[in-house]
Amino acid sequence: MTTNATGSDDLTSRTVKLDVPGMDCPSCAEKIVNSVSELDGVVTVEPQVMTGTVHIEYLPEKVAVNALIERVQAAGYDIESRDDLETERFDVPTMDCASCAGKIENALDTVAEIRERETLPTTGTVIVTYDPEQTSRADLVAAIESAGYTVEETGPEREEEDPVEENRARDVWLSPRALKTWIGGGLLLVGLVLEFLLSGLDVTLVGLLGREFGTAELFYFAGAVIGGEEILRNGYYSARMRSLDIDLLMSLGILGAITASLVFGEALYLEAGMLAVLFSIAELMEEYAMDRARSSLRELMDFSPTTATIRRDGEETTLPVEELRVGDHVIMRPGDRIPADGTVVEGESAVNQAPITGESVPVDKTDGDEVYAGTINEEGYLEVEVTAEADDSTLARIIELVEDAQRDKTEHEQFVDRFAGQYTPVVVTLAVLIAAVPPLLIDGSVSLGLAGQSFVFVGNWATWFKRGLALLVLACPCALVISTPVSVVSGITSAAKNGVLIKGGTHLESVGTVRAVAFDKTGTLTHGQLTVTDVVPASGESRESVLSAAASLEARSEHSIAEAIVKAADEAGVETGDVSVFESLTGKGVQAKLDGEMYFAGKPALFEELGLSLDTVRPVSDGGVAVEDSSSHDTADAGSDTIEDLQADGKTVILVGTEKRIVGVVAVADEVRPEAKRAVERLHDLGVERVVMLTGDNEVTARAVGETAGVDDVRAELLPEEKAETVAALDAEFGGVMMVGDGVNDAPALATATVGVAMGAAGTDTAVESADVALMGDELSKLPYLCALSGKANGVIRENIWASIGVKALLAVGVPFGLVNVAVAVVVGDMGMSLGVTTNALRLARIKPDRFE
Repeated sequence: MTTNATGSDDLTSRTVKLDVPGMDCPSCAEKIVNSVSELDGVVTVEPQVMTGTVHIEYLPEKVAVNALIERVQAAGYDIESRDDLETERFDVPTMDCASCAGKIENALDTVAEIRERETLPTTGTVIVTYDPEQTSRADLVAAIESAGYTVEETGPEREEEDPVEENRARDVWLSPRALKTWIGGGLLLVGLVLEFLLSGLDVTLVGLLGREFGTAELFYFAGAVIGGEEILRNGYYSARMRSLDIDLLMSLGILGAITASLVFGEALYLEAGMLAVLFSIAELMEEYAMDRARSSLRELMDFSPTTATIRRDGEETTLPVEELRVGDHVIMRPGDRIPADGTVVEGESAVNQAPITGESVPVDKTDGDEVYAGTINEEGYLEVEVTAEADDSTLARIIELVEDAQRDKTEHEQFVDRFAGQYTPVVVTLAVLIAAVPPLLIDGSVSLGLAGQSFVFVGNWATWFKRGLALLVLACPCALVISTPVSVVSGITSAAKNGVLIKGGTHLESVGTVRAVAFDKTGTLTHGQLTVTDVVPASGESRESVLSAAASLEARSEHSIAEAIVKAADEAGVETGDVSVFESLTGKGVQAKLDGEMYFAGKPALFEELGLSLDTVRPVSDGGVAVEDSSSHDTADAGSDTIEDLQADGKTVILVGTEKRIVGVVAVADEVRPEAKRAVERLHDLGVERVVMLTGDNEVTARAVGETAGVDDVRAELLPEEKAETVAALDAEFGGVMMVGDGVNDAPALATATVGVAMGAAGTDTAVESADVALMGDELSKLPYLCALSGKANGVIRENIWASIGVKALLAVGVPFGLVNVAVAVVVGDMGMSLGVTTNALRLARIKPDRFE
């Protein structure tokens, strides 16, 4: 259904797509068309009922998108989303705390047609979604800068500088603000020397408002002005944005001290200067500490190279990674970082996949093997065909998900936000009362005995003003507010560099609270691929003859068991013979003529039908897992006892023979990962009370696997929905359960669990997107690491929160008694705590995965 309402060759039209889920029939579509077509400037309206979308071509000079949306809504339908909005990411490195973020948010709220805005102080990023018809990128930059912050340019055109943390740290200490701080501190030091050591030089310079100003006071005043210039500037922006933050509080404190000195003669220039310089140092320390926390994410981004060498028309060309296209052939020489996900089409080399999967040992790659962006070609030449553009690579998705992880506020963050919202107004009020009330109530001096100590309170305005000033410093909850997000970012980025992708802070916290872990069997506790584990020759036969006969028969079969037998023969260098009259015996095995005689390979039941005596053989399993790896049993006879033993171990038994005799037995199994038992033991060591294996396999096979892996319980023969029910029951029993599976087949159970963990997710979009946590490689050792990291992260977060609250409370109590002055409040309560919580959070990077040998 299309209508052409109006048009003009002189005007350029645009098209917007609106998602209208309520439009589900032709009648609905017709109503929308009629409603929208009433507007002048609409060119065409094309509703698509099957997809619930409406495509509208319009002339932006005559009609706005908002008017189109209003007409759709006037027809009785809601708009779920629109595709004409743009999203911009801004790098604002000086936004390093919640109060900074609040000012920027207030500034952005003044810009028209901003649909969403998000500030992420832990990464210094601002994300804005807006209508480009109403607002431009320049408007957004201007708004951010109006709050007193600088937007750094990002993209290929930006020079590559500050590649290492030391350079960035050096920039902090030599920045314009740092230089002003050092000058201000030097002036204060000169003033102190004049006042206390060279008092003869502290002469009166000028008289103003009936007050005399000496040399020392001049230096104090200059130190306060120069050292506090940035504070006063930021305080001005805070006042403009109506943000009661630390910059505004410190500005009021500095101005209040100077005003009290000028008007009331209280001589608080030194306090004003100390407040300015010490707080500036505190801000520099906080910037330095935050930069160290951000460096882990920068290191993750640095895994991706900026250029790539490709072969086009027989010639090698170097171009930016952003210009790579699917199908390009990238040339990789030793030491090069692979720029995009792809497939090897030529060459052979070992590739260090640690940046993606966390694997400590390089992986051999040859024709047809997958490689990932950010991994390193170790030694040989490779030519890689690009299968995903730079923005869609596994590394790009990891970086995006790590950046997004901080958006989801944890329970601890929500608590802190609620607490901080009440804390600042209360303490500011107390600061005002401390400064104003005692001088009015105390006439002379009052003594108070407390805890064996005697405190004298004097009704002096200057004394109580200083104490109010100290309490004002303690009013800002900066250290408390950053205590959780800086820990979350540190933990998540550290995990990503070790091959564990955690999709949010809530999942990082939740892993540490689970007391039960449920494993899928195939592909999780086991390799997920059948291999030959035993070859048992009958009397007169050899291992090679049995394997040769079996592989010769199975070579024409496509069954997974056949593939395992053929592969084992190839690896052993066993020659196979030509067969004829091949026939697949459905559900039993295969038969074919080998060297002129009919041979059979299949289940024991097949040979019973042939009349061979297997009285004690009881077929148990059609697919199992090896619990030991042996090339052959010591049994010289392929008797039923041997078969029963193999089946009891959970292995699939294939007999090979003729109509008259059994040549031998081949056992295949999906082997248990060698690190499975150690991983389960480590989980128990870390506080997991119960480890359960869930599988759809039969009971005997499942029990064999469970015993080998060391799990506490085995639940076998489960359908997908029954796995989910079992996970729900474990959750109810233990108050939290983690499910570990392949991310696809176990989707219901993964979704039901407190935390769903996908194994081997590298290169698998579905696994990365569906799970709460993705182990990028196939190493079970990463699971205990995840639990250890989460447990430590929860501990660090709690330490940061309660240390911030406790230290602030203790200092606040000491203020009225004169035990805490401005210097202590700044150095300990503000700078010390901000630096402390950040440094504490960085300890999470020290946790490394266990290496199970």
